Amino acid sequence: MAGKISTAGYSSVIPTVRKNRLLGFMWKYKALYFISIPGILYFLIFKYVPLAGSVIAFQNYNLFKGISGSPWVGLEHFQRMFSHYDFLNILKNTLLLGIYDIAFAFTAPIILALLLNEVRLMLYKKIVQTIIYAPHFLSWVIVSGIFVGILSPSSGIVNVMLGWIGIDPIYFLGEESYIRSILVGSGLWRDVGWGTIIYLAALAGIHPDLYEAAEIDGAGRWKQTFSITLPSLLPVITILFLLKIGDFLDYGFERVFVFQNPLNLRNSEILDTYIYKAGLRQMQYSYATAIGLFKSVVGLFLLVIANTLSKKATGESLY
Repeated sequence: MAGKISTAGYSSVIPTVRKNRLLGFMWKYKALYFISIPGILYFLIFKYVPLAGSVIAFQNYNLFKGISGSPWVGLEHFQRMFSHYDFLNILKNTLLLGIYDIAFAFTAPIILALLLNEVRLMLYKKIVQTIIYAPHFLSWVIVSGIFVGILSPSSGIVNVMLGWIGIDPIYFLGEESYIRSILVGSGLWRDVGWGTIIYLAALAGIHPDLYEAAEIDGAGRWKQTFSITLPSLLPVITILFLLKIGDFLDYGFERVFVFQNPLNLRNSEILDTYIYKAGLRQMQYSYATAIGLFKSVVGLFLLVIANTLSKKATGESLY
């Protein structure tokens, strides 16, 4: 009997001790918790609260009746999306641009950061970094204007150079076959420099003693790159790749819309631009939300798979 009374006493005391310890821990780091409040509020208000609006994907949403008054239609909008005559083509364009983006726009900053890391003249390195960072601060409207000018069939520098070797002018933005290359190339030019920042920061954190020890052992630059530099970058590459996979279908509305025209629409229409046209231009809010929800679910699915594979293969993961 006495033993039972003693156990009950401990079971009531232990949670109290843990609670006091937690409060003490939070009080110790109260400044950090205080400055995190704006960030938490931002995510709650602008990221989590709008998630509740996703329910209109299962309704025939009416602006005047609101969510509570609009009729429920189940999966009707999803069935309509999959049965749309051009849905497979739109999905194919989105997937292809996503694959190209990972193949080129994700790997190019890694290669560029490795090349910049080999530059020993600091002044030259800083000048190059400044030049390649600059395009990132241009809006997509300006970027499209630059590319339209460069690729112009009448006065663009590309067609002028083609004319020097006897090739007739090409209207690149009017050809379906060129639009994906233009989209990937413009994104690469705008963001490749900016993407090197994290990799250069990671490279700066590698201890110089590792390279000195490798030199003593007779390792050249290539051997040092494959044995020291790349393994040290692997955790950063893995995390950024997982974040990229999560946004696989979010290629970006602006970067595509500014290059679209009726002549290249067949190969440039993606889910983001189609959502804009269906949702805002045609006021089909529920239908557009269903497509957006489909994108999010696919992104989450890919992220979970990639995270699991990465955890098993490299030991690095987001969670």
